[in-house]
Amino acid sequence: MKTKRQDIVERIPEKTRELTPFEEMDRLFDTFFNRGWLQPWHEIWPQGKLFGEPFDLRTPRMDLIDREDEFLVRAELPGVTKEDLKIDLAGQTLTINGEHRREEKETEGEYYRAEISRGTFSRSIHLPEEVEEKDIKAEFENGVLEIRLPKLHKVERRRIEVK
Repeated sequence: MKTKRQDIVERIPEKTRELTPFEEMDRLFDTFFNRGWLQPWHEIWPQGKLFGEPFDLRTPRMDLIDREDEFLVRAELPGVTKEDLKIDLAGQTLTINGEHRREEKETEGEYYRAEISRGTFSRSIHLPEEVEEKDIKAEFENGVLEIRLPKLHKVERRRIEVK
């Protein structure tokens, strides 16, 4: 009487073909990235990011708040100074450009470490309506940019009852 294990062993051919270079590469990637290739370093360094803040190349987070008479745009810009910001409005598209600079130095005995990081960013959003360009106000405080864009046409809101 054959067991399941013996049946499997007998079905394996004696000679197996060699892998093509592409199949070897696929196998290598599968082994290295362990099918979770979107976050391969999470298993190795679960306590934090692989590269840390200097290599965090995200665009700034933004909120667009639609108020009755204006739009309020808020953007998180930590580490950016007011002088490094540029705000443009072209039609209904608001664009925020900026540059982030960070310099870090550490000396301890014979050990010396210096890290300088720079990066630029650009983020554009499309406004739902036209705005009054001459009355736009922008304030920057504690790493948060607030832009107030008055609406060109004031629209009355009314609540519609669902039946």
